[in-house]
Amino acid sequence: MALPEVSLDTARGLGLEDQEYEMICSILGRDPNFTELSIFSVMWSEHASYKNSIKLLKTLPRDGEQILAGAGEENAGLVDIGNGLACAFKIESHNHPCAIEPYQGAATGVGGINRDIFTMGARPIAQLNSLRFGKIDSDRTQWLMKGVVKGIGDYGNAFGVPVLAGEVYFNESYSTNPLVNAMSVGILKHEEIISAIAKGKGNPVYIVGSSTGKDGIHGATFASADITEDSANDIPSIQVGDPFMEKLLLEATLELNKTGAVVGMQDMGAAGIICSTSEMSAKGNSGMRIDLDKVPLRQQNIEGWEILLSESQERMLVVVEKGREKDVEAVFEKWDLNCEIIGEVIDEDRLYFYRYGELIADVPASVLVLGGGAPQYDREYEEPGWIKEYREFSMNDIPEPEEIHDIIHQLINDPNIASKRWVYEQYDTMVGTRNMSTNFPSDAGLVNIKGTRSALAVTVDCNSRYVQSDPETGAQIAVAEAARNIVCSGGIPLAVTNCLNFGNPYNPEVYWQFVHAVKGMGEACRKFKTPVTGGNVSFYNQASIGGKVEPVYPTPTIGMIGLLKEKNNQMTIPFKSKGNMIYLIGKSVNDIASSEYLALVHGVEKSPPPYFNMDEELKVQEAVRDMIRFSLVRSAHDVSEGGLFIALMESGMPTGLGFDITTDAEIRKDAFLFGEGQGRIVVSVSPTRETEFIDYMVNTGVPFSALGHVTRGEIRIDDISYGFVCDMKKEYDTAIESYFTVS
Repeated sequence: MALPEVSLDTARGLGLEDQEYEMICSILGRDPNFTELSIFSVMWSEHASYKNSIKLLKTLPRDGEQILAGAGEENAGLVDIGNGLACAFKIESHNHPCAIEPYQGAATGVGGINRDIFTMGARPIAQLNSLRFGKIDSDRTQWLMKGVVKGIGDYGNAFGVPVLAGEVYFNESYSTNPLVNAMSVGILKHEEIISAIAKGKGNPVYIVGSSTGKDGIHGATFASADITEDSANDIPSIQVGDPFMEKLLLEATLELNKTGAVVGMQDMGAAGIICSTSEMSAKGNSGMRIDLDKVPLRQQNIEGWEILLSESQERMLVVVEKGREKDVEAVFEKWDLNCEIIGEVIDEDRLYFYRYGELIADVPASVLVLGGGAPQYDREYEEPGWIKEYREFSMNDIPEPEEIHDIIHQLINDPNIASKRWVYEQYDTMVGTRNMSTNFPSDAGLVNIKGTRSALAVTVDCNSRYVQSDPETGAQIAVAEAARNIVCSGGIPLAVTNCLNFGNPYNPEVYWQFVHAVKGMGEACRKFKTPVTGGNVSFYNQASIGGKVEPVYPTPTIGMIGLLKEKNNQMTIPFKSKGNMIYLIGKSVNDIASSEYLALVHGVEKSPPPYFNMDEELKVQEAVRDMIRFSLVRSAHDVSEGGLFIALMESGMPTGLGFDITTDAEIRKDAFLFGEGQGRIVVSVSPTRETEFIDYMVNTGVPFSALGHVTRGEIRIDDISYGFVCDMKKEYDTAIESYFTVS
């Protein structure tokens, strides 16, 4: 079949800008053919090149004593966790595919992020996810949510990695364009690290794993455009996953690594063969000669450019030492997987692709990749006019409720606060026997590092309402809350991976949000000493329906890992015993801004972010970290969505214990109970350690206050009974699942 003629209009149709087409002609010294133009269109797409974000991403802190591989250096971030071990971790989005085909979109997102981990030689041991949908009572939201949750569960459960932490939020801005961010964490020995590099003239290049089909072609381009009425026609851009094949591929690649024959290896994710060949070559200052006739295909009517761009799943590119071919092939024969030599490494900055013996593409490797010759832009940005309305909010305009009984029940039934049991019960949380939070939960997921005295703490966090109200402060809070969850679990924060979900970068108001969110994130990561090891930028998260463009709330999701040097220092959320004293660490403030209470009860979405002071936050976290180490507290739980009351409820529900507290007469009762001022942690203290606890807190200078004590199960506030924890737990547990019928 004759390929289309190439012109400026062809380039535009493939998502390239006019000046980018001119750059391509200049780089090649001639007009590109259709295959070459297709190569540039995917490699210079926003999804692959980060052309509208890379300059800002370079401002984020990357260095730290614990960092073994930082942002952009490998397939995932790599951090030293002691005992000769390293942790590989990364988060990525699969938003656009999930908006069109939620089951496969979510499943392949899980598959892709796990491949990024085991491509480095690490065995994945934990998964996390951050999910956002429209209003829960919408038919579309329920269809999307069912598909996404089932896709994550089916793939992850079959592959055999537990889901240890996550978050689910509902907001109308995500109605058409949901956000599905998947994170994977793996562990390996330092000597087992595999680099994504191609070097050594004459070394063979293998493609291993599944056969190649037409699924996922131009998937990177699809992810770099708005969702429209016609997006359903892009289903061919969505990949199809096979978790059982991926499990075989995992075991085969880890076994292959033990042979010592591997030079470099990379997952074939976005943009498939062209991405892995170019990135590995550019990293090794080399090139490749590739014969596409050797690529195992699952259909025959497939063009050379389609083979190059296909995003068929469960495939890897492997460069091995020449002369070790039999060792490599024996491993993949054992696991009954494709293992074909498709080319060799060359000492040129060129990629030569052949089909039916004919050279169909000749391009330099270095100009295709992130940080190489791909364009980098400074976009215009301006403060949105509507942000003024957020800043003008006054709590004095909100009537203080005379009675809070109904508010309590509204909050515990609110989908953004209520138990996500309907979601996580579809995930396997126990496979691998590393989950340390099976009896009592902690604020972060905890992973046992077998054979050591240590454990990993993992979390994902972002309150997009805060970011919408003030991107800089909202992003700072996302980092701070992630660190707070690690600390409340007994760990020390180590490093961050991020998934930056925003609208169209060509919209100056959207780009203003992005600029300030990156700035805030950088400031917070420096404060909490959590360098950024990489992640994902996902632009174009907005719907263009009926001529109206609706961006999602800006959502810079933070994935953070931390280390419990002594797993015996694990701290959990639940109250342990009746009569234990309850204290609040941190400052109570007269503030209801951006709270779930304000939005749910009063219908006010536009207000500033809640009270936040980064220096105060750090001191609170340091105090709690040391109190846990000194065994001065019996439980710890951070105050977040729903405020202090929800934190107390969540501390009581796992053990059926209640609380008797007194509010602060200097602060509005709704602000005291439901405000979301940051930098606060609820702890419980045994009466036998209370004097030591108070002495310690006085010495730190960190504000703290006595709230009351743990009860057998009753909830009392200011000497008024509000019922029993066990009854409220039934509402809390079933609020979300009541929207879904059992099929």
